[in-house]
Amino acid sequence: MTDIVSVLAEADKALPQSLERLFDLVRIPSISTDPAYKADCRKAAEWLTKELTDLGFTASVRDTSGHPMVVGHHDALAANAPHVLFYGHYDVQPVDPLNLWENDPFEPAIKEIAPGRKVITGRGTADDKGQLMTFVEACRAYKAVHGGFPISITILFEGEEESGSPSLKPFLEANAAELKCDFALVCDTGMWDKDTPAIAAALRGLVGEEIVVTAADRDLHSGLFGGAAANPIHILTKVLADLHDETGRITIDGFYDGVEETPANIKASWDKLGRTADTFLKDVGLSIPAGEQGRSVLELTWARPTAEVNGIIGGYTGEGFKTVIASKASAKVSFRLVGDQNPDKIRENFRAFVRARIPADCSVEFHEHGASPAIQLPYDSAFLTKAKSALSDEWPKPAEVIGMGGSIPIVGDFQTFLGMDSLLVGFGLVDDRIHSPNEKYELNSFHKGIRSWIRIIDALAK
Repeated sequence: MTDIVSVLAEADKALPQSLERLFDLVRIPSISTDPAYKADCRKAAEWLTKELTDLGFTASVRDTSGHPMVVGHHDALAANAPHVLFYGHYDVQPVDPLNLWENDPFEPAIKEIAPGRKVITGRGTADDKGQLMTFVEACRAYKAVHGGFPISITILFEGEEESGSPSLKPFLEANAAELKCDFALVCDTGMWDKDTPAIAAALRGLVGEEIVVTAADRDLHSGLFGGAAANPIHILTKVLADLHDETGRITIDGFYDGVEETPANIKASWDKLGRTADTFLKDVGLSIPAGEQGRSVLELTWARPTAEVNGIIGGYTGEGFKTVIASKASAKVSFRLVGDQNPDKIRENFRAFVRARIPADCSVEFHEHGASPAIQLPYDSAFLTKAKSALSDEWPKPAEVIGMGGSIPIVGDFQTFLGMDSLLVGFGLVDDRIHSPNEKYELNSFHKGIRSWIRIIDALAK
């Protein structure tokens, strides 16, 4: 077993050099969605590969049909140690509008934004270059002190996360045997607050559907046909209104199959975080919670499934007024899934729900927009428990096990293609302005993030 105190001291001593390396990476404008930056994306991949190679990893740039992957492997110092896959992404979002940036987005700097509070500025500092470099620098500190690591580590850095990851699934499928480990570590997440680290144990899945209802074979004059001809907007809105009952529950047959209640001790820990419907909604001008009655706002957003209408199109929507009965009306509907809900079954049952409400002389067609299952780690899993304890030793407040209302497709892909669960630990804050001008990453997040990974690696080895 390695001496963690010496490794932590090494990370502290080497922080200036760690920052210099992060700055070098941030200076590379690796914007994946813009073809003009293709060479910069490769430059970032090559930079990371060199860093890993210098740390003793067997590392290489792996070409794909899009931007390259970076893969590195390093065996543990001892036999039979756990083997983890660490994932991050080196690509970044575009910087537009450039005029809103206070500094050059690709010239990082340290800035004091409040007394004693310093941040690292620049595109990618929080999402995800600063985050992934916390792990790389933790590895560097271990290597400097002990010449290796107490666990075996495989690293996967992607270059297309910000542009939909089109090459990721084929890459995972083609290289499954090489990449499969005991579990994955994902750093593209955040803390509960600046003093409280968090581990995300649950991610909601997603099903997207577009429905198009057709009535007459052309738009109709509402004076000539109104009252006699079916109106597809009426039909569509009735379908959408029927999705929920008066208590907020979703009425699709079998919708709650695979949905389990959150353990009482977990709900109690969430209640202690102090996020109420009032504090959560007031920032967006609301105060009354929607959704299932009798549930807390965190349970509603982290642990319960949803059906949301994301857009409705139909009839005349231009300037002025036009008395028309539209021929077609459409809506985009998304479902956030939890637990063991089956995305294919949800889609199938939703379509049956809609068809049952379409008049015989009208028709409906469906267009699917992706599907992914929910991710749920056991709240008492061994590696989650170890990581929670390690984080609690580093930060002022104990780590919290939380859920996430959104979806991180890579976590589902790891489960689907590699049969691995993922531990989601990151050090971003809600005000880091990711994807926006003036992105920043707390200097404390970077420093204590390095120390946190050192502690996690040590805990996972025991």
